[in-house]
Amino acid sequence: MGFEKMEIVYKRPESLTDTTTHYCPGCTHGTVHHLVAEVLDEMGIREKTIGVAPVGCSVFAYDYFNHDFVEAAHGRAPAMATGIKRVSPNNTVYTYQGDGDLASIGMGEIVHAAIRGENITVVFINNAIYGMTGGQMAPTTLPGMKTTSSPLGRDVELAGYPIRMAEMLSTIDGASYVVRRSMHNPANIRKVKKAIRKAFEVQEQGLGFSIVEVLSSCPTNWKMSPVESLDFIRDHMVPYYPLDDFKVLPEVRAIRV
Repeated sequence: MGFEKMEIVYKRPESLTDTTTHYCPGCTHGTVHHLVAEVLDEMGIREKTIGVAPVGCSVFAYDYFNHDFVEAAHGRAPAMATGIKRVSPNNTVYTYQGDGDLASIGMGEIVHAAIRGENITVVFINNAIYGMTGGQMAPTTLPGMKTTSSPLGRDVELAGYPIRMAEMLSTIDGASYVVRRSMHNPANIRKVKKAIRKAFEVQEQGLGFSIVEVLSSCPTNWKMSPVESLDFIRDHMVPYYPLDDFKVLPEVRAIRV
């Protein structure tokens, strides 16, 4: 069979550039990038989409997405996204944030964006650690989990308990769609993509604030192999951070994706 008779069954999404990423082997950041890109392509909104990434492992996201992208100060992506969406309401605006960024220095920003019901989409990567800055304890680090700043494991009597962001944000009136998904196996990865699609559809229909929390791996800072890190998500993160739809307004539930 000649090459001219071969059928192309898959290709890189238009919303991704042809650039090799800097993410560590086994990190699921790149896979989530791919899911976001597929959704933007399938919805036909790439040309009007603006992404916002802050400091953290997502800091170079603008190198990988083939649409308009801006860089925000650490934790401030929701504030920047708010400004962009308000001056350009016809654009699709989303933030791509890690747990150290969103749930620590950016806690005030994300909470008040939800309180205001800003019509933006948030993709929140929770790998329970500060990945880019040296593997320190994050607001989402599990009890007993060892990090460079908690070498004996997180002591909840000293450092408090991990924050369950999805559950907290679901209590806010301005939030329309708040869910948590996981990247630990193919079946769940498909559910992540479906949730991201729904979150963007929420924005396209003007229904307000949407966030998809994604449990992700960090093999390098967890000091595990890629396979072990996926098992860690399944066996340790999912029990503490259950996968669920924490808030879905009736008009959002009616959206079919």
